[in-house]
Amino acid sequence: MRITGDARYLEGVVEGDRFYLSAFIGSSPVYYKGSFTSKGQLTGESVGPRGSLSFAGELNDKAALPDPYGLTSLKDGYTSFDFSFPDLDGHLLSLHDKKFSNKVVIVTIGGTWCPNCIDETAFLAPWYVANHSRGIEIVSIQYERQTDSAYVRKVLTRFRKKYNIQYDQVFGGLADKQKVAASLPALNTFLAFPTTLIIDRKGRVARIHTGYSGPATGKYYQQFVKEFNDEVNSLVNQ
Repeated sequence: MRITGDARYLEGVVEGDRFYLSAFIGSSPVYYKGSFTSKGQLTGESVGPRGSLSFAGELNDKAALPDPYGLTSLKDGYTSFDFSFPDLDGHLLSLHDKKFSNKVVIVTIGGTWCPNCIDETAFLAPWYVANHSRGIEIVSIQYERQTDSAYVRKVLTRFRKKYNIQYDQVFGGLADKQKVAASLPALNTFLAFPTTLIIDRKGRVARIHTGYSGPATGKYYQQFVKEFNDEVNSLVNQ
């Protein structure tokens, strides 16, 4: 697990004090190899298409990541969040549109290439079907690795069909964190794909979640699901 998300499910083998683990996320493989000691120490490296990165660690029952709800916020002077981006048909979508009036709105900032975004979509797509009638909308702002219209239409359409996405998708631009931050000036920073905003019926940002802890993280995923549902339920009932 990292501030920006998790490594998802890995599989492989352990031979003595050596381990070899791998995963393939659809766009590239990743390979982890290293060794461990009986005292809970770990060393190794992760290898991918862009090179390798060494890592080291030790068992620590008190290890923790920062609160994912405390990393991204609105800049001083901003009381709401909005955007104006095109959907697949070229129509501009904004939170000022009538369909979002008096609704609890989830805005997720991601991309079809992003493994943690894929895990979040696998959660949100069926969740939306089950909860939409309660006065809830979702908008997915997608930032992709190419910006030509044919490519964007292809990847977003494929993604929509694969996960049965029934909420709105819009195209935000190139998948570059600095460009994302520039296109969403209300945010104080942009650290991770995905970043997810929960907005109340009056258009006020209630919480912002940075990164995503998917099913591979076990209790942390269950904690996210509970906190997410508790927050949305609270806003729906206001």
